[in-house]
Amino acid sequence: MKLGEEESNLSLQALESRQDDILKRLYELKAAVDGLSKMIQTPDADLDVTNIIQADEPTTLTTNALDLNSVLGKDYGALKDIVINANPASPPLSLLVLHRLLCEHFRVLSTVHTHSSVKSVPENLLKCFGEQNKKQPRQDYQLGFTLIWKNVPKTQMKFSVQTMCPIEGEGNIARFLFSLFGQKHNAVNATLIDSWVDIAIFQLKEGSSKEKAAVFRSMNSALGKSAWLAGNELTVADVVLWSVLQQVGGCSVAVPANVGGCSVAVPANVGGCSVAVPANVGGCSVAVPANVQRWMRSCGNLAPFHTALKLLQ
Repeated sequence: MKLGEEESNLSLQALESRQDDILKRLYELKAAVDGLSKMIQTPDADLDVTNIIQADEPTTLTTNALDLNSVLGKDYGALKDIVINANPASPPLSLLVLHRLLCEHFRVLSTVHTHSSVKSVPENLLKCFGEQNKKQPRQDYQLGFTLIWKNVPKTQMKFSVQTMCPIEGEGNIARFLFSLFGQKHNAVNATLIDSWVDIAIFQLKEGSSKEKAAVFRSMNSALGKSAWLAGNELTVADVVLWSVLQQVGGCSVAVPANVGGCSVAVPANVGGCSVAVPANVGGCSVAVPANVQRWMRSCGNLAPFHTALKLLQ
C-alpha cells in the first residue's frame, strides 16, 4: 500500500471515530431532554431531577452585577422604563414580588396608573408600590417600573413601547424580570426552573384536579431535598409558583399534615407568620404536603412576598 493511501485511511478512521463520539454525545443529550420532556408533559409524573443539581450553601437570592444596558439596550441617558398592563381582577403577585426585589438591587422609579377601561381599582392596588415620593430627578434612577391597571385578558409588558411587541403572560414576564438579577445556571438547572414556571401556569393554575395533585407531589419531593424548588437559592420558579398558589387558594384555612404518622390539622398561621395555604385549589380539595407548607412559610417570611400577600387581604 502506498504511503499516501495509508495516510488517507488513517485520516478517514480518525474522522469516523470523531463522528461516533459526536453521535454518542447527541444520543445522550437526546435521552436527557426526552426524560425531562416526559416528566413535564405527564400530569401525574413526579418531577424528580433535583438530585442532580448541586449547590454549595443555602442562600435566598444571589445576584451578579448586571449592566442593564446589556439587556435593555442603551438609550443614551433616557430612563429604561418597563411598562406593565395588568388586570386588577387578577393581580400578578409574582411581578409585585419581583418589583420589590428589583428595588433592593437597583434605583427604581415606580409609578401606578389606571386606564380608562377600568371603572374602579381597590385602594390597596393603587398603592401597591407604597407611597411614591419622587424627590430625585428622573435621570438619577436606573430603571423605571410603570404599572397600569387595565382591562386586559393577559398581563402584558413592554420596555420599549415604540419598537417591541409586548411580552404576554405572568410567567413569561417574570422570567424576563428575574433575568435582570444576572443569576447564572447550568443547562439542567435552567431547564428545571423553566419547567416549574410552566407547571405553575399550565397545570396548577389551569389544570385538572389530577394535575394539581401531581404538582403538589412534585413540589413536596423537590422541597424535601432542598430549601427552594430548584436548589438552594431562590429562583423565579419559587416566585411564580408561590404567586399562583396564592391566587388559586384560600386564606387562613386548616390543612392536614402528617406528623408522626398521624393526620392532624395545622392552621395556616404557623410560627407567627400568616400564610395563605390553598386547601381548596381550583374547586377541588387538595391536601398541602408538609414540605410545601414549610416552603410557603419561608416565602412569606421574606419582605417582598409578605408585602405582596397583603394585597389579597
